[in-house]
Amino acid sequence: MNLKLYSNNLEDYLKCDDIIDYNDDAVRKVADTLYNEAGASPENTTPFIKSAYEFVRDNISHSADINADPVTVSASEVLKARHGICFAKSHLLAAILRSKSVPAGLCYQKIVMDDDTAPVLIYHGLNAVYLRDYDKWVRLDARGNKPGVNAEFSIDSEQLAYPVRPDKGEEDGLIIYPNPDTLVVRTMRQYNSRAQLWRHLPAELGHDRDVF
Repeated sequence: MNLKLYSNNLEDYLKCDDIIDYNDDAVRKVADTLYNEAGASPENTTPFIKSAYEFVRDNISHSADINADPVTVSASEVLKARHGICFAKSHLLAAILRSKSVPAGLCYQKIVMDDDTAPVLIYHGLNAVYLRDYDKWVRLDARGNKPGVNAEFSIDSEQLAYPVRPDKGEEDGLIIYPNPDTLVVRTMRQYNSRAQLWRHLPAELGHDRDVF
């Protein structure tokens, strides 16, 4: 597996915008707390990265798992509501990490929504983060664990929420994007209700390069 940067400018993976809005006071406060509690430093960011990942995975619910209907999109919205779908949770994790100058990006996999009830291909959002201590990028999936889903922080071998199954038409997205996908964000902003959004989850991406 070879991850590929969309941009060779590392500063692009530290940007603050209206979706990865780590200029929000609440996001900054969480980032500061996690950083300090992890005993991290500019030379040793891995403990903070692990802590931030586990915070978003375990303390921010996946909206579907708790049957929450409001759609959250930006990092600050997700943190305030304490829930979001996969894309939204990836926005929050990126914001927390970037707040402490840790480069973080977005990745997208094409997976089957549900083998039994919805055998259609949709996109799933996750993160990639730069481990300065190891000089490498790794993917992390903060979707949230449940029966059948067991994602973990790992440096040497990925343990993501959904192992990709090519025989089902699923595809692994190995490009690390600095910005949330435009079509994903537009679709999420279009619907106030997750019940409506669930019928229109993105089956394509809006980036101007191929994902795979």
